[in-house]
Amino acid sequence: MHGGSKLSELLVSAPSFIWLAVFFVIPSLLVFAIAFRTADPSGGIDDGWTLQTIENVLKGNYLNVLWRTVWVSCVVTIICLFLGVPVGYWIAQQKPKYRYWFLLIVIIPLWTNFLIRIFAWRVLLHPEGFLRQGLIWLGIIPEDLFLLNNVGAVIIVTVYTCLPFAILPIYAAAEKFNFSLLEAARDLGATRFQAFRQIFIPGIKRGIFTAILVVLIPALGSYAIPDLVGGVDGEMLGNKIAIKASAYRNLPEAAALAAFLSIIITIPVLGFLVKQKRLIKAMISTRRAEGDSTK
Repeated sequence: MHGGSKLSELLVSAPSFIWLAVFFVIPSLLVFAIAFRTADPSGGIDDGWTLQTIENVLKGNYLNVLWRTVWVSCVVTIICLFLGVPVGYWIAQQKPKYRYWFLLIVIIPLWTNFLIRIFAWRVLLHPEGFLRQGLIWLGIIPEDLFLLNNVGAVIIVTVYTCLPFAILPIYAAAEKFNFSLLEAARDLGATRFQAFRQIFIPGIKRGIFTAILVVLIPALGSYAIPDLVGGVDGEMLGNKIAIKASAYRNLPEAAALAAFLSIIITIPVLGFLVKQKRLIKAMISTRRAEGDSTK
């Protein structure tokens, strides 16, 4: 029976493993391999192997772009969490018949084509757009400040794009949270903010970890948003990869940059998995301790 259950589990999991191997593992290995090849003048890949491609990437101005990509993605993630946690908290406290309507409001922007939403932001942030003109009229920004083609525009539009993906996992965790714990904390003398920070935030940490991943990873690999609203000052690593692969037809350098980006993306994923493993071990040890105490 035990062998049969193992075989059935293997058969059920096999399609997923095959899919990941064919469309993720093998392409990733090919990208890393191409990074150590040389480019041929026609835009192809030569037969030789070299470290020169990696050296060219490290010696170029890519490190500045890499640093910009990392800090912009981290800022976007922090802003999405800062906005997503209160929204998820508030929606989870509403009556069930209203929650789905509020979630629908969060999801509705995703029904519109991604590029159309970016172009809509280009109109909003345009120097002659009503948003900039209105802010100037109100005296909030000076006349020489432009909202388009800079890092600020990239952050604003990326936050707008990624915020629903932060709200949804946070709400999913908040929906299962026992809100009576907050009332008990306030009865014991905690302020509303202290109860929120010390009880609610740790209680939905799985949702927060998931929100960090689903925001940070797409932000690190973003290409269209920096290309359309970032300009030269808002260029990110995804743009450099596209330029190397299309304009310069240098596939090895594009692969090297993509490999660096893959490594950067893998770090938070591994950190999340290690954190989850520790949480699971802690839960198991706690349950064992509770079981031993009841005997």
